[in-house]
Amino acid sequence: MPVIVHIPGKTTPLHGFTHTVSASGAMIVLPEGIPMGTKLSVENPKTQKKVEAHVVRPPQLNADGSLVPVEFTTPSPQFWNIFFPPNANN
Repeated sequence: MPVIVHIPGKTTPLHGFTHTVSASGAMIVLPEGIPMGTKLSVENPKTQKKVEAHVVRPPQLNADGSLVPVEFTTPSPQFWNIFFPPNANN
């Protein structure tokens, strides 16, 4: 799923796509890595919704680019516009 990542202080957003998603974040593939701890906003271009997030671990390089793990500031299960089943362990 395509995403747009907005980093405060950067004039040009980064365009990437999701590797995996959850109600509380995502693993995003971007053309460049973003340092751990960086605050940013993730935009879903299909819905034009944005959610605040931060990078939780250092990015990892793979053949597609940099895998950047982000966690939403607050869980946002509706952000991806898909259904997440309830956690059976709760």
